[in-house]
Amino acid sequence: MSNRLVAHRYARALVEIAQKEGTLLKVQQELTAVSALVRSNPDMERLAFYPLLAPALKQQAFEAILAAGGISDTVRRFFRVVAGAARLGLVHELATAFDELVDERTGVVEAQVQSAQALTATQTQALVAGLTLRTGKTIRLKWRQDASVLGGVKVQIGSTVYDATIQGQLRLLKAKLLSA
Repeated sequence: MSNRLVAHRYARALVEIAQKEGTLLKVQQELTAVSALVRSNPDMERLAFYPLLAPALKQQAFEAILAAGGISDTVRRFFRVVAGAARLGLVHELATAFDELVDERTGVVEAQVQSAQALTATQTQALVAGLTLRTGKTIRLKWRQDASVLGGVKVQIGSTVYDATIQGQLRLLKAKLLSA
């Protein structure tokens, strides 16, 4: 079974628990913090990813660190189960999967935006408003500069692509001229 699928299953279980407790956003923040801590600390990274360390030892050490960091009991119990199952190496995938599930439940979608230059605040607001109207969901923009885009903007939400670039318009015009 792939790591992504395993992480998704664990994250789904945690989402259910956090939703019942009414702590969904708090748990999300704590998972993000734990993932960032592991990423930024070489000792934590070794603890999470070193395969020869017994799961019980990882479980105890991770539990102590999370307790000292003021992490909630729910998240500590979750990582106790994860470490006990020798899946602590999925800490980053777990945080990502949890974020995706929370977004899905709260109606948030991420829009990947490509343009030659950064969008102004007015352009960003207009784009978000238009995409919100079109999708009926709350939009989170993730902008990336792309020098190959000569003008306009290209947006991808999931598998749907909205191409309002000059290149896209020229392709449409070419297709129309060739089919006429």
